[in-house]
Amino acid sequence: MCDTFVALPSVTSDRSVIFGKNSDREPNEAQALEYYPSRRYSNRAQEKTACTYITVPQVKETNAVLLSRPFWMWGAEIGANEKGVVIGNEAVFTKMPYSNSGGLTGMDMIRLALERSATSQQALETIVQLLADHGQGGICGYQDKKLVYHNSFIIADTDSAWVLETAGHLWAALEVKDAYSISNGLTIGEKFDRSHPQLVSTAQSKGWLKKGKPFHFARCYSDWFFTTFSACRKRRSRSFDMLNTSSGEFDVQRAFNILRDHGGDDYRPDSHFLISAVCMHAANGLSRNGNSTGSLVAHLKKEENTFWATGTSAPCTGIFKPIRFGDDVLPDLGPPPGEKYDSTSLWWQHEVLHRNILNDYPSRLNGFKEERDRMEASFLEKASIQEPKYFFELSREAFQSSREMTDRWVKQYQDDPIENSPGFVYQQYWKKQNRAAGMMI
Repeated sequence: MCDTFVALPSVTSDRSVIFGKNSDREPNEAQALEYYPSRRYSNRAQEKTACTYITVPQVKETNAVLLSRPFWMWGAEIGANEKGVVIGNEAVFTKMPYSNSGGLTGMDMIRLALERSATSQQALETIVQLLADHGQGGICGYQDKKLVYHNSFIIADTDSAWVLETAGHLWAALEVKDAYSISNGLTIGEKFDRSHPQLVSTAQSKGWLKKGKPFHFARCYSDWFFTTFSACRKRRSRSFDMLNTSSGEFDVQRAFNILRDHGGDDYRPDSHFLISAVCMHAANGLSRNGNSTGSLVAHLKKEENTFWATGTSAPCTGIFKPIRFGDDVLPDLGPPPGEKYDSTSLWWQHEVLHRNILNDYPSRLNGFKEERDRMEASFLEKASIQEPKYFFELSREAFQSSREMTDRWVKQYQDDPIENSPGFVYQQYWKKQNRAAGMMI
């Protein structure tokens, strides 16, 4: 489960394009923040790209890409390329058949499109072609081997943004005008700009479009049960409202706020049954086994693009750090995270802080977030004036100081008494997750 949004120059304070996404996956499904340089392939006819489940023909040249990738997948949940294209996907649940073997995952399609596209429209066309050539499919859960879904995407660059929503091999695309957000349900209705040629006729033949009724993509193709109980409409409504109440003043800080939003200041993660908050904390194995495991904000401007990544779970307890493409992109983040706790890995090091805060939320978050906000404000100010040739030094400073701050807060919370214990079911759920990851909290 995830949430993705984009704001175009008509609603941003500096006439930029701002994109954001939370990747929501299983709590121990560590996510790697990675950079891959561009490559050229001299013998393209024999080259293949091994994706998560299938191989596809390679192209002559690939773009450099920045990815936030679940550790066991080839594809990425969120990413950007050196051309300024950014993409995030959502699991959507439709009436069309699913394939649990073969095909490309939505995450594979993100990475392939970023590697092969110079604009948002080209990325849209790349995904549509991949869908036609290879189909979508494969198990998308880490431990949940029954999780299979279709995909929707927001694709953006410095000039435009598109929403692409799929149902099996079928699809519809809408060009974004001002701002848009998606969650885990289809959102495109009667109006769209491009579509699969059989989109309407398939709905008619299956009886999903009644004679004399206007075609509405979401109404015709959505699976009611999973769409309803994913609470996607509530999350999408919340993110969309936050996008559209900024009165032309939407900026990077407001993008951070959306990804950190819990729906109110008095939020307790043990107080609700469904995954109804944009910043998602898992709580049980039945209805809330999803956690925000990676977050990215893209600030796209004609003169330069800046990407703000946590490289960690839970944006409310994480810190957004600035990144730009160049000769050097990412500082040393430690070894790539895996399925078990590793104190030297950025993702797992932060996870100790996240889970200590969960033991006494919101009192512990309130103490931490003041310093978090001051640190990010400093990064935002420095990023706005830093000379391009020195930007990597700012990135390295940001990642290093964030890790040092995380360590300080972990030590404090390990010694502090718990003032407000969460509910029993919630505590037992997280004890089980901690045991599975080899964590002592």
